[in-house]
Amino acid sequence: MQSSFRRTLLAATAVATLVAGSMAQAQQAAAGKKNWKDQAEYDLANAQIKEADPNKKLSILNSWKEKYPESEFKLERLQYFLGTYQLLQQPAKMVETAREILTLDPKDLQALYWITSLVPNLNNSTPDFLGVAEKAASGLLGAEKPAATPQAEWDKGKRDMEGMAHKTLGWVAMQRKDNEKAEGAFRKSLEVNPNAGEVSYWLGTVILAQRKAERQPEALYHFARAAAYEGPGALTPQGRAQIDAYLTKAYTTYHGQDDAGLKALKQQAKGQPFPAADFKIKSSAEIEVERENELRQSNPQLALWKQIRGQLEQGGEQYFEGQMKDAAVPELKGRLISHRPAARPTELVLGIADPNQPEVTLKLDAPLAGKAEPGTEISFTGVPKGFSKDPFMVTFEVEKEKLSGWPAQSAPPARRPPAKKTTSRKKA
Repeated sequence: MQSSFRRTLLAATAVATLVAGSMAQAQQAAAGKKNWKDQAEYDLANAQIKEADPNKKLSILNSWKEKYPESEFKLERLQYFLGTYQLLQQPAKMVETAREILTLDPKDLQALYWITSLVPNLNNSTPDFLGVAEKAASGLLGAEKPAATPQAEWDKGKRDMEGMAHKTLGWVAMQRKDNEKAEGAFRKSLEVNPNAGEVSYWLGTVILAQRKAERQPEALYHFARAAAYEGPGALTPQGRAQIDAYLTKAYTTYHGQDDAGLKALKQQAKGQPFPAADFKIKSSAEIEVERENELRQSNPQLALWKQIRGQLEQGGEQYFEGQMKDAAVPELKGRLISHRPAARPTELVLGIADPNQPEVTLKLDAPLAGKAEPGTEISFTGVPKGFSKDPFMVTFEVEKEKLSGWPAQSAPPARRPPAKKTTSRKKA
């Protein structure tokens, strides 16, 4: 909480100066119209102004409040309380005091600002608190320039206040599960202040919560922005690391393992708060469809087998018996893993998708000549007759004439005819 409060104070410096200036103007105007109850009240008020120690200042303010509960300077006193709680880094007390101020002056710029900026950090999402934050943020958007504030100074401060107000309105809508409304407010906030890591994270969160698959890449982009952006307005290193871990998991789940793609996404998001108009991250399903289409073009037989195997793995024995058994299957191609018997085999085991993984058994109607080495490419057309899911195996009956790729066997060397015997004639 304290770390979050300190970041809020740092982000609010310029606006807080503007707000404090408007408060001083109001106090000066009030000083000529209001009266002290007595000298003692004046002395208490003056003492707390001069006191530098915030704890002692708070003690003096409490004495003033206790002794003069109905002071004509009640509003100014509350404003001093607010400033003192700011010095003491007590955001809950600041919001409580700001709410009291608004009961006396609904347009008090300082009270509107501090409620708007602090409520999202207080871990309080009760309906009452959400209503207070919403009303304050709306009031801040409609705030008018104090008469004595220079226009240029007001324009800068007003823009910062608008970014803060839209952020808080988005946070209120997010707590109420109104994700579309929250998205709109967070977008407006980032348009005013693009360097708000927390808002980028919240924007990704509410887009994802709308459960629209086509928008998931957009949500991933905003998570990448929150994780990668390191400049003014960034989340703490610890916060960015946590979001980065979540982003890596979500990106891999949606798109698949792609370290280079994830790195490019973070680099792009680091440089700009919103994705480009043509921004896209392909889902793993889209990538698989593209691969299947490419495979159909380059290797239609393998594509057909992958389709068959996928249906068998999903539908099992029921699918095989009802859709595949005894049906004509177009030609398939695989690599020989084994055959039997060792010579003149009638049964071959092939791997199709993986040449080292047995997937099909071919039972031939006649033996093949000789033998073949593992890895030999075999094409066949057969009829499915059996199926086993674990281990996976499809058995085909194949006619010898519908199998190709079996190596031709060398003909045995021709046998030389036996030499004729010569007979010698006996001399008479």
